[in-house]
Amino acid sequence: MNCVFCKIMSGEIPSYTIYEDDLIKIFLDINPDTNGHLLIVPKKHILDLNEMDDSTLIHIMKMAQKHRLILEEKLKIDGLTLIQNNGMIQEVKHFHLHLKPYYKDKQPLKDPKEIYEILKSLD
Repeated sequence: MNCVFCKIMSGEIPSYTIYEDDLIKIFLDINPDTNGHLLIVPKKHILDLNEMDDSTLIHIMKMAQKHRLILEEKLKIDGLTLIQNNGMIQEVKHFHLHLKPYYKDKQPLKDPKEIYEILKSLD
């Protein structure tokens, strides 16, 4: 399979992983639109929302809630946009949920490694 997210799940491609469990991996977008731009991706290859099972979808949304709080605490975000594309607009054909932080004052875009260092200690 030539899926970039499956390669990230297998460790073939490195990622700035913030959280991982049996169902999902949460990592920084390598080409972020904003500081702290996260992706929540199921480990199992699931094409889109129509293929998503209820328990994984609920888990993804609960982790989005949890990581919103982490972004607020660690990066002092002022808001958060959730984006999930399907069909022709879906650039990577593997379900993923974008968590895009919003800042009321424009923030200079930092290198994902710098953001990772801030976020990696979640406790």
